Formats: sequence, C-alpha cells, structure tokens
Amino acid sequence: MLREINNPKQYPEEGFRRWFTDDYFDLIVWYKDDRQTVTGFQLTYDKERNERALTWKSSGNYTHMGVDDGEIYGGYKMSPVLVSDGLFNKNSIAQKFKKAASSMDQEVASFVYQRLLAYM
Repeated sequence: MLREINNPKQYPEEGFRRWFTDDYFDLIVWYKDDRQTVTGFQLTYDKERNERALTWKSSGNYTHMGVDDGEIYGGYKMSPVLVSDGLFNKNSIAQKFKKAASSMDQEVASFVYQRLLAYM
C-alpha cells in the first residue's frame, strides 16, 4: 500500500512535490506553487526486479524509461539514470497502482490512475 513520505526534499525550481512509496512503486507528484495544480508526476514501478519509470507532464507528454541503478560489479556504485525502455503495459500497471493506492489521497490516486489509462 502506498504511503506518503512526510517532508520530502523540495527543489524550488521543480515546484512543490509529494512522494508516495511502497515495495513496488514510488510516485512523485509535482505541483505549481499553489500546491493545488498538478504539473506532472513520475511513477516508478517493479523496483526490486526491473525498475522502470513513467513520467507525465501537464503538457500531455509521457516518457517511459528503464532505471539503470548504477550498480557496477566490482566497482563503485554510480547514480541511477533513466535509459530507453520498451513498451508500457498500461492496463497491468494501472490495476496494480489502483490496488496499491487504495489508502492514499484519493484525489491524487484518481488523477494518476486516469493518466495511466490515457497513456498511448
């Protein structure tokens, strides 16, 4: 079940952000300074096996990327980076998200769920 992280680090150039997490998902939602208008979100999923990230911006643009965790065997760990990835299985991820989001802020959950289903 997704739970909200209290007081996540804020980056003024990004606007206000909220962060929700569980074992499978991380969801970061960005807002305008009014803290009411969503300007975008990033949903990372399958964190333990093959992490990927779907990003939506208020312009209507989506990106779907893999997450390279920066793990180098026998060397120093690098910072995670986003890399090109394959298809986004929107129906499967949307259903998993809906179940995981049942106890979080329902306005945010519904907003993200609708955008997941709208992915083309």
